[in-house]
Amino acid sequence: MEAPGFEEIVPAGDCGCAGCVRWRRSTPHQARPRLGARHALAVAAAAGTVIGGLQLTPAAAAEHHEARPGDPAPGGEDPTPQGGTSPLHGAPGVAAGSVDLSQQSAVRTTTRAAIINRAKIWVAAKVPYDMDKYWKDGYRQDCSGFVSMAWDLPGNEWTGSLATYGTRITKAQLQPGDILLFHNPADPEKGSHVTIFGGWTDYTRTYYIAYEQTRPGTRKQATPYAYWSNSSRYLAYRYKGVKAGSTSGSDAATTKYPGAASFGPGANNAYVTQLGRLLVERGGKRFYSQGPGPRWGEADRRATQAFQRAQGWTGKDADGMPGPTTWSYLVGGKGKAIPGGAGGGAAGSKAPAFPGTAAFRPGANTAAVTQLGKQLTKKGFGKYYAQGPGPRWGEADRRAVEAFQRAQGWRGSAADGYPGPETWRRLFS
Repeated sequence: MEAPGFEEIVPAGDCGCAGCVRWRRSTPHQARPRLGARHALAVAAAAGTVIGGLQLTPAAAAEHHEARPGDPAPGGEDPTPQGGTSPLHGAPGVAAGSVDLSQQSAVRTTTRAAIINRAKIWVAAKVPYDMDKYWKDGYRQDCSGFVSMAWDLPGNEWTGSLATYGTRITKAQLQPGDILLFHNPADPEKGSHVTIFGGWTDYTRTYYIAYEQTRPGTRKQATPYAYWSNSSRYLAYRYKGVKAGSTSGSDAATTKYPGAASFGPGANNAYVTQLGRLLVERGGKRFYSQGPGPRWGEADRRATQAFQRAQGWTGKDADGMPGPTTWSYLVGGKGKAIPGGAGGGAAGSKAPAFPGTAAFRPGANTAAVTQLGKQLTKKGFGKYYAQGPGPRWGEADRRAVEAFQRAQGWRGSAADGYPGPETWRRLFS
């Protein structure tokens, strides 16, 4: 996975702290003098500014601080100020026209693939984060505007209104195109944020591919469930207008068994690739000299059979052809992994217990990070460390892990630079 760019951006005369943002909303653009954050807070408090239907008081003023994408903000908050509900805008520089509010609440029909593909357009364009500007498609360039665009809503919503377009779902029900939403009603600009779920990175379901609009611009990256900060306060929603259909173009794979016809001689489809990747995650890498890929081959059959035998199955239950039970075990992370063998790592060697994905994330400072870094160096992946390794997780650790994962033949979300159980096992084998 390409490492996201972290860049400190401080626009001249356009302070991004919550206090200045609130003041800018309440003051006509032409009349804005160049004031500091403290002056802005004072003006906003004195004016009793109304934002998003909430009356601000001096006690609601937030401190001035910067934030980097992917890092938990100071105090565990994610300072992503956002605009309120608004109609779509025309071409750049053209003011929004009148809007029929009854039409703005309408639910349009769309598909999961369409949601993800629309999100990818902004990712490719790296649309800059800005709560006061609108991109060429008419949607506001903040987190809620991004979701409004991906869901093809008739107007710009905010974190306080997006839920009305969705239905609450559980973590187990998440599929591509659903969202993870945190709205802080006490202070909407403190922590409120929303991401688009793009699929789980592996069977542990601890990290997912998140599409989101955050500073400095739209990004797609592996993200701990539910988010880097305020994780317990995020709720999952499914767009009411989404209809059943293919998720092609998304980063997620199906959890539903695709049928026996999807596997076997002559099969060539995405389900074969998904099967192979799941088998690799469960210890089947040694069966693949290359791939996995979409064309069914003997490597797929042998790896499937090895997984089935690892569960203690025999006869037709271990014929190398994935049925509903085999599939459910693989996508659900159930059962036993394929034991080591010739070409599959050092059989009989015992890796230390995996400390969990939480030990390896921005802000982590643990002995496990040091242990990981030392082992990576020992295995020949230490060139990314200018000094150390040390206990604080950093970009050098992530790049070293990514290099090790790619050396295993993994690609995409399987080589995102964040160690999972299989990466850990192989590293210490």
